[in-house]
This record gives sequence, C-alpha cells and structure tokens, in this order.
Amino acid sequence: MVLGFELLIALLIILVAAEIFTNALEHLGERLGISEGVTGSLFAAVGTALPESTVPVVAVIAGGANAELNAEIGVGAILGAPLMLSTLSLCVMALSVLARRGLDGHLRPERTGLQRDLLFFLAAFAMAFVALFIPPELATVRAGLAVALVLNYFVYVMMTLRVSAQLVENGHGTEAHGLLFLQKIGLPQNMPVIVAQMALGLVLLIAGAKGFVYCVEHLSAILGISPLLLALLIVPIATELPEKVNSVIWIRRGKDTLAFGNITGAMVFQGSLLPALGLAITPWRPTPEVVAGVLITYGAALWLYWHARRESGGLRVWHLLVNGAIYVGYVGTMIALVIAG
Repeated sequence: MVLGFELLIALLIILVAAEIFTNALEHLGERLGISEGVTGSLFAAVGTALPESTVPVVAVIAGGANAELNAEIGVGAILGAPLMLSTLSLCVMALSVLARRGLDGHLRPERTGLQRDLLFFLAAFAMAFVALFIPPELATVRAGLAVALVLNYFVYVMMTLRVSAQLVENGHGTEAHGLLFLQKIGLPQNMPVIVAQMALGLVLLIAGAKGFVYCVEHLSAILGISPLLLALLIVPIATELPEKVNSVIWIRRGKDTLAFGNITGAMVFQGSLLPALGLAITPWRPTPEVVAGVLITYGAALWLYWHARRESGGLRVWHLLVNGAIYVGYVGTMIALVIAG
C-alpha cells in the first residue's frame, strides 16, 4: 500500500516536471532561433537521457563480489534503453493521440530529421551488435569500434546543427506554447530565467524518475524478478519511459517533430555513446537475452525507418502501435527464456 502511494507521488512529480521542462525548452529553442529538430533531438533527448545513462556505469563500477553479475546488468541496461525507446516509448506516444487522430491518423515529424536520426542509430547499433562477437583478446578491434561509435554521434550532432538554419527558414523553427511558467509569478522572460526553469524541471524529473526506479526495484524484489530480467526490462522502463512524458505532451500539442526527436535523438545518443562505454568497461559478450534484445530493437527501428521513407503524408498511428506489439513479443521471448533456463 505504501509502495503504491510512493509510486503515485513519483509519477505526479514526473508529470509536473515534464510540463516545466518542455515549457522552458520551447522558450529556449525559440529564443536561440533553432529548429525543432535541434531542440528535440539534441537538447531534449540528451537532457533527459544523460542522467539515467549513469545506471549502467554505476552497475559496473559497483564491482565487488558480484562484479560479473553487475557487468551483465550494465550491458542489459545499455542495450535495454534503446529497445524500450524504439518500441514502448513510441507506442505510448501514439496511444496518447489515438482517440484524437484515429488508428490511421497521420503523424508528421520533419522527415529529413527523423530519417537522419534513425540512420545514425541503425549504423551505431549495427556496430554495437558486431562488437558483441569480437573476443576481448582482439582489444584493438574493440577499441576501434568504440571510437567509431563516438565519432558516429559527433558527426550526427554536426549534421543536425548544420541544417538547423535552413529548417527554420522552411517553417520548422521552435515555437513556444504559451508563456514561460516563471513569467506567471512575475519573473522576466530572459535567458537566465529560462535556464533556471529548465534546470528546475530537469531536477524534478530526475527526482521523480529516481523515486519511480526505487519503487519498481522494490516491487521486483517482492515479485522475485531476476537481476538480468530487471536490467533488460524493468530498469529501462523505470528510467526511460517516465522521462519521455515530454514526447506525449508535445505530440498532444501537435508538435510532432519535437515529440519524435525527443525519442529518436535519445536513441542515437544511447545507441552510440553507451555501447562505446560498454565496450570499454564491460565484457560485452553475447547472451541469448542480449542478442534477442538487439535484433528486436533493430527490427523496430527498421520498421519505423521504412515507413518514414515510404509514407509521403507522414507516419500513421498504427505504425507505432506495431512497435509496441514488437515490445510485447520481446517480453514474451524473455519470459520463455527465463522459464527454459
């Protein structure tokens, strides 16, 4: 009973924090004169994904008597985040506008930016997958792939920034939705106040997510869920999904580019830099659970990329519901592996 109440409080904090953060971010993007692609795929995606990216690092650094298990948990957390983003997060975002837009309704993110995000993610995750099968003895090859993953993200950032000005000219500039919240209590609308509100939203978002993680971990202990299953399934949902409330808020306001960029930009960030980190500090070896997770993530991203290129009128709501069904299929596979093992 107490755990359920704490979980509800954590979710309420997350919802309030997401409103504060997205409001400030919109005003920041508008003031800087940057495109929605930069605001969503870089600022929002990295801002919300970076704090939770410490989960696998902490798991590995913990070491001690359970060093090998902690390393497995670290790998699971690294690969579980893109899995959740490419499937469940996109599905939840689509479900939030299902009643309004309908099953066959259009979703219209800026196409070139969405395709760029997905292409860079697919390239990064392919390298991360290949690296799973390279033995630790070939340290030079593994190091080369780690460097390539970092460079992949660097090039992605440069390309996203480079096209920003043209996108703004074409009508894809970031526009704020309403007044800055801190303006409503008498503060001016200037850069220090915008940054202060953004920092406040991010701090509350982290606090709410941490509380959510605490409740989920205790719930998993009560239910007797294994650490590896926790790392691959529960932790990514607990750490990533709450912070993607930003995307739900944006897509319900018709800001599809910001909504998608918040998720696909995080996919590139966590699909490039975190696997590079995994190669450096974990054994990074294949297990049935990990291989299944990577393949399903890749399939979900390919599905989205194919329809992003194919649909001239934009993606459809049902396309993202398929991504959710893919996640359900993965959960079923994981449960079957646990039972078989």
